[in-house]
Amino acid sequence: MAKYGNSIIKGLEISDIITALNKAYADEWLAYYQYFIEAKVVKGIMKDAAIVELTQHAADELRHATLVADRIIQLGGTPLLNPKDWFTNTSCGYEEPKEFDVVKILQDSIKGEQCAISIYSHLVDMTRDKDIVTYDIVSQILADEVEHEEDLQALHDDITEFIEDLKKSMK
Repeated sequence: MAKYGNSIIKGLEISDIITALNKAYADEWLAYYQYFIEAKVVKGIMKDAAIVELTQHAADELRHATLVADRIIQLGGTPLLNPKDWFTNTSCGYEEPKEFDVVKILQDSIKGEQCAISIYSHLVDMTRDKDIVTYDIVSQILADEVEHEEDLQALHDDITEFIEDLKKSMK
């Protein structure tokens, strides 16, 4: 643990930051797996575009998990060591895909991103002007999550619009 580096944290208990980051760490691992498996099972029109997007987002979530784990360690904590703990510490949860249709998969993914945006917005507020290092990390991740939601929503909208246009042309 960095003794002097952690002395710059003002107005927060380091243990509270570690607890919040471990919850985010659990969310990132579950989000990684959610995207990974969705990219494998997705079906339907324009699924190739969805697979590319989901695969990229999986890689981003894994990168986020690494950033969060590194910060937990810098603060003198230990990232959750057992995947079972991800389920008991998650804020966003995990819902296995039940419908593999591309539109449904994208809707589920958008919902996950919205939860992540909420969690990281809270972490940004929690650390602003109190822990600049954690603040910088969670701000970067928040920006990624906002971009993910925008990407998924745009793809969802393109696919649903295409389907509607196709239905109209068949009448």
